[in-house]
Amino acid sequence: MLGYWLRRGLLWTPPTEDVVLDVEPGVRLLLRLSWQPGPRAERPLLVLVHGLGGWDAAKYGLSTGLLAWDQGWHVARMNMRGAGDAAHLSARLYNAGLDGDLLAVLGALATQVPRIGIAGFSLGGSLALLTLGRRAQEVPPAVAALAAISAPLDLVDCVTALERVGNRGYQGYFMRNLRASYRYRQQLHPDLYEAGLEARVRTVREFDELVTAPLGGFRDAADYYRSSSAGPWLRSITRPTLILNAADDPLIPVESVLRFPLPESGVVRREVLPTGGHVGFVAPTAAPGRFWAAERVLEFLGRAVG
Repeated sequence: MLGYWLRRGLLWTPPTEDVVLDVEPGVRLLLRLSWQPGPRAERPLLVLVHGLGGWDAAKYGLSTGLLAWDQGWHVARMNMRGAGDAAHLSARLYNAGLDGDLLAVLGALATQVPRIGIAGFSLGGSLALLTLGRRAQEVPPAVAALAAISAPLDLVDCVTALERVGNRGYQGYFMRNLRASYRYRQQLHPDLYEAGLEARVRTVREFDELVTAPLGGFRDAADYYRSSSAGPWLRSITRPTLILNAADDPLIPVESVLRFPLPESGVVRREVLPTGGHVGFVAPTAAPGRFWAAERVLEFLGRAVG
C-alpha cells in the first residue's frame, strides 16, 4: 500500500512512439516505444510487461522504465492484448498463457536493436518466464536476459491465496478492473461477450472459469491454471534470469516460489526477500517512487545485457 501511495503521481515523460503490432487475425498489440537519441543499435532496449489489471502506465513499470531511461536504455512498454488504450485493438482478453504475443513483440523489436532485456511484473513476469521456458528455441538471440518481479509460478496456489479473507481488498481491486474491462468489450463485441455476465462473477477464479478459460480455448479454469503456470518450465530457461519475490507477498505463497527446480546451469537466479509485499519493495533507491526492485532489476539486466 505504501508503494501505491508513493508512486501514484508517476508519469511517463520521455518522448514516445506508439506502434501497433499485428500478431494474428483479430489481434493487434499496442507498444509504446521511447528511443534514446543516436543510433539505436548502440544502446540496449528494456521491454516492460505489466501484470493483471495493468497497462503501459502501471506505476511499477513507470518507475522501472524511468530509471532505465536515465541510465541510457531504450524503453518499450508492452500492452497485453486488449489492455489499456489497446482495448479496441483485440476482441479477446489476454491471459497468462499467451506466450505467442510476447514472442511476436520480441521478434519485432529484435529487428530494431541487438540487445534486449525484459522486466515482467506479477502476471507479466509469469508470462515472460513461461515464454523463455516453453518457447526457448523461438526466443530471438537479441533477448539477453529477463527479470521477473513478484511473478506467480503456480496459478492455482495464487488464486487460492487471493481467496483468503485477508485478501478481500486485493480480490475487490482485481474484480473491479476485470468487470470494467468486460463491460467495455461487451459493448464493442456483444456477439462474443454475454451481457451482464460480469455482474454474476465474484472472484478471479469465477471470472477465469466463465470468461478467461472459454475465450482462451481452455476446458475450464483448472486447465487454464495448469497449462499456463510458469513454474514447471523454469528448468528449460537458457537466458540469464532473475526471479525476485518477497516472502510476505499476500498473493504468492512463498512455498510456490521455492518449489520448482531451477536449471543446473545456474542461469536462473532466485531471490526471495523477507519483505516487499506484492510488487511493493519500498526502500531508499535511485528509482522514482522508492521502488527498490527497479534498481535491482536494472543492476541484474545491465550486467547480463552488457
